[in-house]
Amino acid sequence: MSESALLTDLYELTMLQAYHDEGMNDSAVFELFVRALPPQRRFLMLAGIEQVLDYLENLRFTTAELDWLRATGRFRPAFLDALRDFRFTGEVHAMREGTVFFGDEPVLRIEAPIGEAQFVESRLINLVNYCSLVATKAARCVLAAPRSLLVDFGLRRAHAGEAGLLAARASFLAGFAGSATVLAGQRFGVPVFGTMAHSYIEAHELETDAFEQFSLSQPGNVTLLIDTYDTEAAAAKVVALAPSLQARGVNLVSVRLDSGDLADHARRVRAILDAGGLANVRIFASGNLDEYRIAALLAAGAPIDGFGVGTQLTTSADAPALDSAYKLQVYAGRARRKRSEGKATWPGAKQVWRSVDVEGRLTRDLVALADEPAPVGAWVPLLRPVMHAGKRLVPPEPLTALRTHAATELARLPAALRELDPGVGSDIYPVSISDGLQALALQLDRSTH
Repeated sequence: MSESALLTDLYELTMLQAYHDEGMNDSAVFELFVRALPPQRRFLMLAGIEQVLDYLENLRFTTAELDWLRATGRFRPAFLDALRDFRFTGEVHAMREGTVFFGDEPVLRIEAPIGEAQFVESRLINLVNYCSLVATKAARCVLAAPRSLLVDFGLRRAHAGEAGLLAARASFLAGFAGSATVLAGQRFGVPVFGTMAHSYIEAHELETDAFEQFSLSQPGNVTLLIDTYDTEAAAAKVVALAPSLQARGVNLVSVRLDSGDLADHARRVRAILDAGGLANVRIFASGNLDEYRIAALLAAGAPIDGFGVGTQLTTSADAPALDSAYKLQVYAGRARRKRSEGKATWPGAKQVWRSVDVEGRLTRDLVALADEPAPVGAWVPLLRPVMHAGKRLVPPEPLTALRTHAATELARLPAALRELDPGVGSDIYPVSISDGLQALALQLDRSTH
């Protein structure tokens, strides 16, 4: 999916011209990481790497974009002429999508001529930040309801179309069954789910007529919305209508609740359906749900089989932002370190190592220099090469395979990280900095001004 090279911050272009003017073109290493987890998160789940690679592989300036830049009067003609051949030609190491990660751990490492590596900063943060926020929120819903059908309902509340589309992909990767967003089905192969609207029912004189006509229109996918007027009365109408529909080859799949006391309505509706011989008809609930409300409903014994999660998912409402950073770690063969108060970075190109116990549970992580020897013991490196000379090393991984990996990652979380209560993961899960990395930082602190 190509996009405009101008989808960036102005300072990426002004810095690119400054590098061009000075002839600075040596190799640089930048890393993308989150400084610290939000207080509401015990872990993060990585998503958006596929979109990053697609962006890098297709990055270029069109003639129209260069003409517009020229018309602004901000940039020198020689620099704009050079942008005609601008491409990303570097190397990329990344964690696999669906991997859980923690603060100060680079999830993406870029090595390229400094202008290329710098220019892509804004879009890379934009993609990884948002997709990982949604994947993490979805993963928490999966932990809250591991045996329930979970569907993304968030397109209409997402912050524009791209966000809704990427949220559908990220939530499916994290373990949702699918999405209501149709384009996610066509573009990513995400299973698409849908029910019916209150307006459809209101447009009919009789609620029963709306149920019947919709069922005949969608005979293979019948989920009836029953809370437009009186929820329990509507459930009784569904029971009365079912034999006629079954005689015409239409089997009801589920009924949907979208308002009121969902637990109480679900119990009453379940009793009505069961008494009417519709024990196989499932109850699906929606209406401003998140992992906390889902967990509470299930803990209260509400007989709800599936949940549609919308606004809270696509906005990651309780933790809507990450303290993401993309920082220079090496330039022209020399390690670099930012020392700003509260924003100091660990220098050098790095690797993240992970240790697991005999049962496969995560035990601790180690952030080390990429050229340090592997730590002794059963450690696994998380950053792997995915792009060389601006081209992917392997074709895009199927989303279903990434989804399986994400499920494995959630299963490997220790009990403390599976809890939904507020708590910062880095305070619970140990992430260490290697001796070699600490020594390099100390050396730079003593030698730089």
